[in-house]
Amino acid sequence: MHSSTELQEIIEKAIPQIEYPTHPANLYEPIRYIMSLGGKRIRPVMVLMATELFTTEVNKAIDVALAIETFHNFTLVHDDIMDNAPLRRGRQTVHEKWGNNNAILSGDVMMVESNKHLSKVDINVLKPVLDTFNATAQGVCEGQQLDMEFEQRSDVSIPEYLEMIRLKTAVLLGGAMKLGAIVGGASSADAELLYNFGENLGVAFQLQDDILDVYGNPEKFGKQVGGDIIANKKTFLHLKTLSLAHENEKESLISTTDNKIDKINAVKQLYDKYKIKELAALEMNKYLTKANFALDSLAVADEKKANFRELVQQILDREK
Repeated sequence: MHSSTELQEIIEKAIPQIEYPTHPANLYEPIRYIMSLGGKRIRPVMVLMATELFTTEVNKAIDVALAIETFHNFTLVHDDIMDNAPLRRGRQTVHEKWGNNNAILSGDVMMVESNKHLSKVDINVLKPVLDTFNATAQGVCEGQQLDMEFEQRSDVSIPEYLEMIRLKTAVLLGGAMKLGAIVGGASSADAELLYNFGENLGVAFQLQDDILDVYGNPEKFGKQVGGDIIANKKTFLHLKTLSLAHENEKESLISTTDNKIDKINAVKQLYDKYKIKELAALEMNKYLTKANFALDSLAVADEKKANFRELVQQILDREK
């Protein structure tokens, strides 16, 4: 079996070989641009990992992996427009470089390109592949919509938040795993177990993101520590503290101030008082336990699961 690094190299070699039309240039150049910006390619790698559990012919899943990576980058193009983000992976975002209208159209075409990749799979698995991809894509859009709505609400509950991150982040990981399993010839039971593994891993990953935003090492985490606090983002930590804090303490959670350091310190004091980091870690570990249970239940040899256990370990090791 290939290592995750080797699978990433397969994806990196395949992406430049995708043939897009040359005209109109302002429609297709943004696609080439966003697809070339790199990243860990974790989602297409997950497709190939899942396929390789059931067949040695990993190339059978290349087109599905490219479909998932194209769709993921499509969501980034549109998310950056909605967030008015100037940078993506340290480079200008598509809408900054080509304008909002071009970025919207290029994103739309990326969805078409995803389906073109999917149409190349074996006819015997085409319907379940399309059904899984469409359910995944729809879930991601629903999650993004909920996330936007939560910005305008003051009564978001923790179950609502967990459902939002499941849709926005985790279903794409689960969908990638299930698609790879289907192409690899897995049973429907094993394909569903891999979906559960990916989805629960995705929720755990996002919950740890919430924790690391406050308590992480900025050099290792790669993001501004306290950014969620400054933005009054309704993370698990924020919502859990709201449910536990006294009324006179809640003002610091939702206040807006130019003094970002004071804001971060005040909220962290509340988090520490109510042991919010520990409660968030407990919640994260619930989902890691579910992911490991799904992986353990797979009807494949244990040695074949090594790459998947490494994925779980990467979640645990990000704060070290």
